[in-house]
Amino acid sequence: MKYSVLVTRKWPSIVEERLRIEYGATLNVDDRAMTAEELRAGLVSFQVVCPTVSDRLTAEVLQSARAVRLLCNYGAGVDHIDLDACRQRGVIVTNTPDVLSEATAELAVLLMLMVLRRAGEGERELRAGRWTGWRPTHLVGRQLSGRVLGLVGFGRIARATARRAAALGMQVAYHGRRRAEPAVERESDALFVPDLRALLARSDVVSLHVPGGLATRHLIGWPELEAIGPDGVLVNTARGSVVDEAALAAALRGGIIAGAGLDVFEGEPAVDPALLMAPNLVALPHLGSATRETRVAMGERALLNLATWAAGGDPPDRVA
Repeated sequence: MKYSVLVTRKWPSIVEERLRIEYGATLNVDDRAMTAEELRAGLVSFQVVCPTVSDRLTAEVLQSARAVRLLCNYGAGVDHIDLDACRQRGVIVTNTPDVLSEATAELAVLLMLMVLRRAGEGERELRAGRWTGWRPTHLVGRQLSGRVLGLVGFGRIARATARRAAALGMQVAYHGRRRAEPAVERESDALFVPDLRALLARSDVVSLHVPGGLATRHLIGWPELEAIGPDGVLVNTARGSVVDEAALAAALRGGIIAGAGLDVFEGEPAVDPALLMAPNLVALPHLGSATRETRVAMGERALLNLATWAAGGDPPDRVA
């Protein structure tokens, strides 16, 4: 049996071709974010909707979910979907874990290097024509090796980040809801720190790896930024909502922390102008999983969930 399938954003062409051939899927050829009204119409008309992080599937929007039976999310995070509302309506939700861990970990390390080595500042200076040549005291940063990396959360992406950081000579510590298995800790010689503030205080670089949602909203606020301290760096490749951006902008401006590297923002695609004015900020437009290999693998994982469900099975990556 075939099901009607809607894909809300443009996916890699090789995956879209499979969706078109195997399911006759309706594709978003314009590659623009759907409005709430368009999402409501899709939930009324299609049995399967394949959303992304840019689609806000709130309880209000899901009130229109008369036809949809499966939300096959393209991405690991699902904080943009009201899971309770889906459960109440009998809508299954899947995600695409594992396949984006390595790419996102690479980007986390990139942000660390860019902030510590002041690469963003240097590139902006060069492009603006303000560089006057090499000199011994110009844009002197700090090296990554020998620093302490504090990971907030210790899931797949955090562990992949830890392995890379350890290979670059960093010491790794982490805080999470529970301690990891000894074998997992040994991969990066990671130290478990039960108290969040204690982790922040002992870390030179703090990297965030927790899911979005109400439980973690503004987990990093002014007290936490003060704990990181004037020599510390904050990196966020998780969700923008985890950081109080107003507090971060003030902390960057006031020297409360040394710098920050952000790939995600609370009001994406809008970004707080006060943040963008900070010279000690490196800002990227949500590129964590943006490699060819990863984006194709995400689509293939979504297809696996869809195919398993269509065949009458329980999708392997079901989250609701």
